[in-house]
Amino acid sequence: MRLVIIGGVAGGASAAARARRLSEDAEIVLVERGPDVSFANCGLPYYLGGVIAERSKLLVTTPERLRARFRIDVRTLSSAEAIDRKTKSVSIRNLADGSVYDQPYDKLILAPGAAPIRPPLPGIDLEGIFTLRNLHDVDRIHTRLHAGLKHAVVVGAGFIGLELVENLVHRGISTTLVELADQVLPPLDPEMTTPIVAALRASGVEILTREAATGFRKTGGGLLVDLRSGRELSAQLIVLGVGVRPENELAVAAGLEVGPRGGIRVNASLATSDPDIYAVGDAIETTDAVLGGPAQVPLAGPANRQGRIAADNVFGRQSKYRGAQGTAILGVFGRTAAMTGASAKTLARQQRPFRAIYVHPAHHAGYYPGAEQMTLKLLFEPDSGRILGAQAVGGAGVDKRIDVLATAIQARMTVFDLEEAELAYAPQYGSAKDPINMAGFVAAGLLRGDHPQIDVPALLALAAAERPLLLDVRTPKEFAAGHIAGAVNIPIDDLRLRTAELSTEKPIVTYCEVGQRGYIATRILRQRGFDAVNLSGGYQTYQLFEPVVRQS
Repeated sequence: MRLVIIGGVAGGASAAARARRLSEDAEIVLVERGPDVSFANCGLPYYLGGVIAERSKLLVTTPERLRARFRIDVRTLSSAEAIDRKTKSVSIRNLADGSVYDQPYDKLILAPGAAPIRPPLPGIDLEGIFTLRNLHDVDRIHTRLHAGLKHAVVVGAGFIGLELVENLVHRGISTTLVELADQVLPPLDPEMTTPIVAALRASGVEILTREAATGFRKTGGGLLVDLRSGRELSAQLIVLGVGVRPENELAVAAGLEVGPRGGIRVNASLATSDPDIYAVGDAIETTDAVLGGPAQVPLAGPANRQGRIAADNVFGRQSKYRGAQGTAILGVFGRTAAMTGASAKTLARQQRPFRAIYVHPAHHAGYYPGAEQMTLKLLFEPDSGRILGAQAVGGAGVDKRIDVLATAIQARMTVFDLEEAELAYAPQYGSAKDPINMAGFVAAGLLRGDHPQIDVPALLALAAAERPLLLDVRTPKEFAAGHIAGAVNIPIDDLRLRTAELSTEKPIVTYCEVGQRGYIATRILRQRGFDAVNLSGGYQTYQLFEPVVRQS
């Protein structure tokens, strides 16, 4: 067996190592355009920020190690120029001397990755404008960071953009963030980004959403960014993080099928439209594991798994890739945002029925010092309760809960399963009723009819004539500190004695700080003949929808 792998990093290097473990006899050739065969893409911003002090720590493995330990023929600084499917060979250019030769293969694995998008704007090629993909990019930016710059502009507020912003600020560089969408972190639902925006602004970051760069100019002090609004931003460093595109040129030229967004199409075995050619990583179009249909998920975890699976199939093992569910996490200025599965935006766009609940639990027992609150949003099918997606934002413990919910989604579990989930508990780690259980209790109660509720967007969408009575059941002190406009205040402990103040003729929406007292209020009122529902997630969830909503 002669296996040729084009591209290293996560998918290609994983495929090569797996292939050798499966066969000591195979000839394995790994072709990589750059000088580094496998490095930690996700660590690049943190090297720029000084969190990772040594560049060498970014090297996951070296060509020398792959050669010595796995007897892999690693050819760096080598560019695959063309694939001849009839002769089953790859034309390879040696970038050191320019020579070109043909490399035969029995099986071929494509792992070319994805390239950062550089929009064709005026001045895009000026010195000082960068993308961040590899160690060459990080070296160039790192050199510039030590040239005494004072202000940077990051275009694009996705995961990489925000990581860059945090690390530039850590370097003492004033930073402006520009994003075309109306929110940062576009994969998340808008309200879940509110705490992240607050953390960015508290750290001095200027955020410009619904804004776009239209061109770049050189000035005596550095660079100018021209914005769609007419505003100009001055900077000595500009980093573009507006997305990536699959590196599909080889595949397209070879006649392999690609999807409408450019991803190389593969089946569950990760074979392309040519059964002797496989593809993995950021360049492929795979399947959405939650909703079905095509998906492109440029993440390191899926790429690693795909590399293993492709190698399995090359050597006759019947491994299948189940699809991607987009589990991702970000840490920025002490806040953590994470997601898995489908978002409400995606579900609405696909006209897929769903319900959502919000809970705001502490990450461990409240009586134990250091408890940090999180906001957890759970999305599920309205009939079966099957979990479709989850998002969380907060401090400690967010990663643990998203990982549990990612596993639950993979296992096709329901919200009723979450009620019964048995998770590790000690006061410094969790609660007897873990946030996962709490989300299950609220969601299952909603589906059973025990916990009728209304979402904040549904409440806001009601016309004035349709507005129910808003009943705030918190304490007078909490009410005075901030409440929903038009609400009346009857504390939960007084409610049973004061129901005569309410009318059974008008619907009532109860709310408290996070939802628990509001739930108790609905139980009291409904058993006394009132048409009452709880506001999902309470006043804290209401405030997530700022700046659309204002305190009175």
